[in-house]
Amino acid sequence: MRIFVSHETIYRYDTPVTRVIQALRVTPRSHEGQHVVDWRIEVSEDCRLDAKEDAFGNVTHTFTTDTPLSELTVLVAGEVETQDTHGIVRGAVERFPPSLYLRKTPLTEPDAAIQEFAHSLGGSADKDRLDLLHSLLRRVHEDVAYDADPTHAATTAAEAFALRRGVCQDLAHIFIAAARCRGIPSRYVGGYLRRNDGVVAQEAGHAWVESFVADLGWIAFDPAHKICVTDAHVRVAVGLDYLGAAPVRGTRFGGEGERLAVTVRVDQSLRQTQS
Repeated sequence: MRIFVSHETIYRYDTPVTRVIQALRVTPRSHEGQHVVDWRIEVSEDCRLDAKEDAFGNVTHTFTTDTPLSELTVLVAGEVETQDTHGIVRGAVERFPPSLYLRKTPLTEPDAAIQEFAHSLGGSADKDRLDLLHSLLRRVHEDVAYDADPTHAATTAAEAFALRRGVCQDLAHIFIAAARCRGIPSRYVGGYLRRNDGVVAQEAGHAWVESFVADLGWIAFDPAHKICVTDAHVRVAVGLDYLGAAPVRGTRFGGEGERLAVTVRVDQSLRQTQS
């Protein structure tokens, strides 16, 4: 499947900002089952985009603007060719051994309720790891409502689990926290999803999880939809949690009254349809 993505973010300020520094993790990489055909980043201000790789192998771009401004636009757009690998991730950049992804973070710290939930799944993380992960996928999806009304970026797994609701980011954090409780290395993945209900315009990107299974490697699970990742998913960035894979992180100086408008469009490319 060839997927077209357009992700536009517009920042508006009641009083001008004097300086903006942003780091972007919005550029996918090619690996088995995913080939980046074309990708670009456009910033409304005249500035230089510095491309690097972070510790996890994510492609990052940073830019700085020193001109006072009341509006800033960042547009990300491109096309990616995908194939269904039944959730198995191969050929991706790996900077660390799987054991690193057992590390807890403030966003994925399991409380007593998540620990009890994780151990209620039964099974053995050594002998039945894949079955255990599928049980976890089903239970997170069924026990925690996928609510498109956002919580906030700093919502922890424990807070979302107590609410029994959350956005895809929250369900991913709960899955990661529970999996790590069972000794299964798991990481956060940020990207995009082409929905199968015909909805093209979306409010944000998507999030899911990759967990490590011996002899198979990393397997991608989407708890928001109770499926293993398919060719409808575009993988962009990974991290221990959302903060490690956040599409945009930055700092501004001045600029009171910030307002944010995000427009995401994900659809099957017309180029493929016409070929």
